[in-house]
Amino acid sequence: MLFIYNSLTRRKEPFKPIHEGRVGMYVCGPTVYGDAHLGHARPAITFDILFRYLQSLGYKVRYVRNITDVGHLEHDADEGEDKIAKKARLEQLEPMEIVQRYLTRYHHDMELLNVLPPSIEPHASGHIIEQIEYIKRILEAGYAYESRGSVYFDVEKYNRDYHYGKLSGRKIEDLDSNTRALDGQDEKRNPLDFALWKKASPYHIMHWPSPWSEGFPGWHLECSTMGTKYLGERFDIHGGGLDLLFPHHECEIAQSVAACGHEAVNYWMHNNMITIEGKKMGKSYGNFITLEEFFNGSHPKLERAYAPMVIRFFILMAHYRSTVDFSNAALQAAEKALQKVNEAWNRLRSLKPGAADPALDLAKLEERCSEAMDDDLNTPQVLAAIFEACKSINAAANSETTLSEEQIAGLEKIFSHWLFDILGVRLDSAASAAAGGEDAMQPYREAVDLLMEIRGNAKAAKDWTTSDLIRDRLAQIGFDVKDTKNGVEWSLK
Repeated sequence: MLFIYNSLTRRKEPFKPIHEGRVGMYVCGPTVYGDAHLGHARPAITFDILFRYLQSLGYKVRYVRNITDVGHLEHDADEGEDKIAKKARLEQLEPMEIVQRYLTRYHHDMELLNVLPPSIEPHASGHIIEQIEYIKRILEAGYAYESRGSVYFDVEKYNRDYHYGKLSGRKIEDLDSNTRALDGQDEKRNPLDFALWKKASPYHIMHWPSPWSEGFPGWHLECSTMGTKYLGERFDIHGGGLDLLFPHHECEIAQSVAACGHEAVNYWMHNNMITIEGKKMGKSYGNFITLEEFFNGSHPKLERAYAPMVIRFFILMAHYRSTVDFSNAALQAAEKALQKVNEAWNRLRSLKPGAADPALDLAKLEERCSEAMDDDLNTPQVLAAIFEACKSINAAANSETTLSEEQIAGLEKIFSHWLFDILGVRLDSAASAAAGGEDAMQPYREAVDLLMEIRGNAKAAKDWTTSDLIRDRLAQIGFDVKDTKNGVEWSLK
């Protein structure tokens, strides 16, 4: 049985869907006003793994990942400019031009990382009517109030009836004492209250008509609204980065309870942060490295470029709930590990069957992978099982043992199912900064194979000068050439 860590209960729980055979999953997507960075890659990959695994278990999954294109203000509170509107003003473009530009680039980066598209990708700006209706429900329930054309959620009143802070573990008394009243927010009854609808100022270029004012929805509202629209008033899983747990997801719970009379989500899941020099990587900190910079090596903190699959492998090597600190050394370790897996896969496909290796227990390897994924998506343990398989493959390739036809087929199945289908790793793309999979690498393999053939002919003719020249020149440009009992082997360093 699949167990997942529920942030709400703070423990691992057996996963039981609301509707048998079906799963509703909502994950907070990006605010598209700039290029995606490594911090965006982690939740995308984490919930891509969950999406893949749930499907492999036979569930029909509706995966909703929203696009925030309005309402996310600069300081994640009810102050400052809308992030997209500010970018549009600075670049003298329409806000939707900004959205389209960076959403297209985000999708491109996700494709390179082999992240599957969600079932539905709704935009906040496309659901203004639904958000207005949702606000009306909260007002009717008595947990919101209008003030000067804006509408705010009454946190104090809600907390008297329910519990604001149950997800994050925070107490409203502590929040009250540590929350300052922001300039220009005297329209709130309490500094903790958050906006459901904001009246647009004269310079605000993104606004819509509503019963209260020309304005725009609050940032927290879109997820409650679109989750309800596409997954119902109760659904199975809500995911996102740990930085969204408070206040964003805490506010979502309050909105759902106020509007519907009950909580919407059974399991809350949060991936931990990517840090750089011990500090969270993010646009607000100015310390982020975009995915494109990783792929082309153009950022000053990068020693060189890293292929998309190296980035994916780097993220998979840590459990999704653990913090991962960026470093070139860590990325190069991931690159080396991925290359070893790649080499073992290529060796496996060229092995000739022989007697079975009694040390290789295929059933045990399968069981290890399954148990690891069932244990809250423990991807490092799945990779450990894959590396164990690589040892058996390399031993057979080096003539230290042999593998039967059944064992070779079984190892191919393990790679195909667990590494390719579940973990979403593409092999051979580690050799190129532009992902293209097997087809993109084919010309390179054929070119190197041709050089190996020429080198083999030179060796047969005892032309050691030509043989060594080919080997040494290939080494200079990053290829490792080895002469083994079974012939010559080459790989990227």
